[in-house]
Amino acid sequence: MNTGMNKTVLTYGMYSFILASILFSAALYFGYALAFKTHGIVGYLTMLASLSFVYFGVMYAKNNDLEGEIEFKRAFVIGFGIASFAAIAFGLIDAIYITNIHPNFAQLYIDHEFTVLEAQKLTETELYLAQAAIIKHGEVFENSILIFFVTLMIMLVIGTIVSLLSALALYNKQEA
Repeated sequence: MNTGMNKTVLTYGMYSFILASILFSAALYFGYALAFKTHGIVGYLTMLASLSFVYFGVMYAKNNDLEGEIEFKRAFVIGFGIASFAAIAFGLIDAIYITNIHPNFAQLYIDHEFTVLEAQKLTETELYLAQAAIIKHGEVFENSILIFFVTLMIMLVIGTIVSLLSALALYNKQEA
């Protein structure tokens, strides 16, 4: 990548980082009393909003750094670079929130999932196995490094999809 594109990735990446930080923090703060399902939907919407800078960053690079032409691979790399900033923001905020601000989150999550399981009319053995899996999954919430990496990976998967879609929408097809 050239210097102009590096600057574009850094600039739009920081915009994405800042928006992700603000939106996700607000969602966690104001969504404290929301149901887990609603809270999840709000979380994913904040992820998508933060990743909107991927499209705008690729478009900016195409129009200003590359004279209106961009290859699919280059568009994807730029988009993924921008998405990485938002992923880091989400990972950091989620790790801080769950371990320091809302340390009983794991227990609330486990209680919620147990309630969902009990409504499913499982056999005693199925219920026991499902509850054991939920408890094991809940242990992730006790380690801030694991929280960071799990959230980072979820966000990078979504960022990859958004980067692919942005690259697909904005690249110039080579004429044969």
